[in-house]
Amino acid sequence: MRYTSSEAAKLLRKKREELQMLVTQELNTRCFVAAVGEDVEELRPKYDYEECQKAQLALEADIRKIRHAINVFNTTHLVNGMTIDEVLVYLPQLSERKAKLEGMSSRMPRVREAARPMRYGGSPVIDYNYANYDIEKAAADYRAVSDELAALQTALDVVNTTEYMEIDL
Repeated sequence: MRYTSSEAAKLLRKKREELQMLVTQELNTRCFVAAVGEDVEELRPKYDYEECQKAQLALEADIRKIRHAINVFNTTHLVNGMTIDEVLVYLPQLSERKAKLEGMSSRMPRVREAARPMRYGGSPVIDYNYANYDIEKAAADYRAVSDELAALQTALDVVNTTEYMEIDL
């Protein structure tokens, strides 16, 4: 069947949730407690070991197939000259750089630090913290990184919603 990357990611999440639900159901039904004198068969929850294992194995196989298809897709499709796999590494790097540059570009050239007392009396010492870089250059770099990040995210969104991959489930 044909899926976009976005659809495949949603399908993968659904299969993982189904598997987690089955595992939880198994944990709640594979063993049970009955007091002495209670009818064990009346208290026994419905649980079929073979059926449960078979269902879990089938979901695990589907998850492997979907992940493999996504991985192949991500290593063979390009966005702005990079594979999607590279883009998925580059986006967090750009986000970190953007956050750093935002802080650097929004500071003042000189900031007064808290006064510290003199050691043996006298007037307190006033320290200043100076930017050791061009704040305007940091602001320009911030805008450039912000624009690149937005453009790359948009390009990735387009590929994820328009390009198809085959997944046989």
